[in-house]
Amino acid sequence: MSANNPQEICRLFQRYMAKGDLDLVLSLYDEEAVFAKQTGEVTKGREALKAELTPLAAGKPRFDYTVKQVIETGEIALMHTEWNVSGTDPITVYAIEVARRQPDGTWRWLIGDPYTVGRNMSVSRKGR
Repeated sequence: MSANNPQEICRLFQRYMAKGDLDLVLSLYDEEAVFAKQTGEVTKGREALKAELTPLAAGKPRFDYTVKQVIETGEIALMHTEWNVSGTDPITVYAIEVARRQPDGTWRWLIGDPYTVGRNMSVSRKGR
């Protein structure tokens, strides 16, 4: 299933992560995707994303999200999203994501920075 709008990427990401289906998770990312790690290092391409997301998907975490804002212009959308991740070490992150409309009209993430708010302070551990 493909995202028909930028917000739908989040819903599909939530569903695919809960299933632990990394191939479906990766299908939500553009071929040219870049992703900022908590350290600030940037990974590029799906293979790098695969290495980054494999351990997370293996735990089949629950992702709850609130899309705070979407700003679209043409084929690009800027998204501000709050993610609450349940699991053995629950966290809340505030992400900035850029989505790009694909030639077939569907949307995929092009740029992701889930640690955007205060790089080292954006992760809040629940219950601590």
